[in-house]
Amino acid sequence: MKIAILGTKGIPNNYGGYEQFAEYLSQRLVKRGHEVTVYNPSFHPFTDEEFKGVRIIRAYSPEKLIGGSANFIYDFLCLRDALKRDFDIIYEAGYHSVAPAYRLLGIRNRTKPIIITNMDGLEYNRSKWSSATQQLIRVLERIAVKDSPFMISDNLGIQEYYRTRFGRDSYFLPYGADPIDNFDESHLSKYGVIRHKYMILVARFEQENNIEMALDGFLAAECPSPFVVVGNHQTAYGNLLKRKYQDDRIRFVGGVYDKPVLDALRHYSAAYFHGHSVGGTNPSLLEAMACRTFIFAHDNPFNRHVLFDSAFYFNSASQVQDLLMRLDELREANAVKFANENDVRIRSTYNWDTIVSQHETLFEQLSANSFNPRQ
Repeated sequence: MKIAILGTKGIPNNYGGYEQFAEYLSQRLVKRGHEVTVYNPSFHPFTDEEFKGVRIIRAYSPEKLIGGSANFIYDFLCLRDALKRDFDIIYEAGYHSVAPAYRLLGIRNRTKPIIITNMDGLEYNRSKWSSATQQLIRVLERIAVKDSPFMISDNLGIQEYYRTRFGRDSYFLPYGADPIDNFDESHLSKYGVIRHKYMILVARFEQENNIEMALDGFLAAECPSPFVVVGNHQTAYGNLLKRKYQDDRIRFVGGVYDKPVLDALRHYSAAYFHGHSVGGTNPSLLEAMACRTFIFAHDNPFNRHVLFDSAFYFNSASQVQDLLMRLDELREANAVKFANENDVRIRSTYNWDTIVSQHETLFEQLSANSFNPRQ
């Protein structure tokens, strides 16, 4: 099949979850004999026409000039271009900035190519948005649900949300992770930390990822161990956090894109904090599970659909404080058990080979049937 992946900030990944997903899925589909194209924004630092067998098409994005609203222009240009080519599948990663393009380009009435929308999480709940923007995103969500020929939910909680709110079924296809059997402890020295004597959090610097909740609880618990915060902090919110948490124990180390290094940091931590709260199955959570790390996760249905009872949950700084004050006790009683349960879940449900096979099967079935349920 000829498959196009749109709606990301490009590969190789230097941004976030969708980009990581696009990188992994595209490469592995290529290895299975498919022709895969990923659209990259014009500002992406990778300028070659191919990345590990994946074709790259660069599309104009004025993000550096006008900020996030550029995504509406970028997504429209990508989709308009893709529709002129002979793709069998167009996979849209995310809905809100491509929804106007769906309406303008008449996607609802198309049967070829097959267009699939990954509906992501509850975007309107992101606290960075103003109330007006949140209302706009709700409108865009309705347009995407109405016009998308096919929808994917990456989490059972998201699938249930669209079924309940809109009466619309979607295919459940989560992200994946590779099981990991070996970790290199020597990577810790670069960050000045010792095994099981530090906390770690890996996230984009967004308010709904609850970095402040985790750090406030950490400070209240008066932990002597370091807290390593991984993610690009060269943002307005990142600068705010660095000003707020001027404490030698809290270390903002930036993005870590060397996977063996990040795997080691996760695996050898005393506790891994996952504060994501707006829905979906987050790739960084799956990778933490694959690293057999001891997880404290924000308490919401989406995280519980992935972790079940193999983690401890929090929804306030005081709960973080309590967890950290009992950390040694909790680790001794549960760390090995939780690690084993999460490892089994990765190998049986969320491993990349399984996930890629599920996507491949869906793409083939939809192409063979060649119908549009929205007509």
